[in-house]
Amino acid sequence: MNAPMILSPEALARIDAAIAKYPVDQRQSAVMAALTIAQDEKGWLSTETLDFVAQVLGMPPIAVYEVASFYTLYDLKPCGQHKIALCTNLPCALQGANVAAEHLKKTLGIGFNETTADGLFTLREGECFGACGDAPVLLLNNKRMLCAMTPEKLDSLLRELK
Repeated sequence: MNAPMILSPEALARIDAAIAKYPVDQRQSAVMAALTIAQDEKGWLSTETLDFVAQVLGMPPIAVYEVASFYTLYDLKPCGQHKIALCTNLPCALQGANVAAEHLKKTLGIGFNETTADGLFTLREGECFGACGDAPVLLLNNKRMLCAMTPEKLDSLLRELK
């Protein structure tokens, strides 16, 4: 590899394992897994990291940028220690997501795509998380799904995370 090592050997091994799930000529199919691994290690996806992932996968950088910018789970700028993505699609909205969103905005003092001054929380508007029956739903740090999020449950979550 010509570029300097941007990711650890452990991260590269995990990316290699993801690549191995696909036919040899389809290594680019591991792009979402590779981006997730890179973001888990770096905290967000800088241009330098995106270029490195593109090189590892043998893809044009623009193709990696397209994936990273399309999906809301990827962060193209630094975010808070805790990223809260709240689904605001219609099923969640009908079951209180708008109330939950306004409660979070007021409580945290930020809007969507903003981070609290202390760097603790970033609030994002998320797309459907596939749990419409348990709405409103939020995804915490891209890993933990929480359902039926009332203002009381949100307050409890924020206390837990502080």
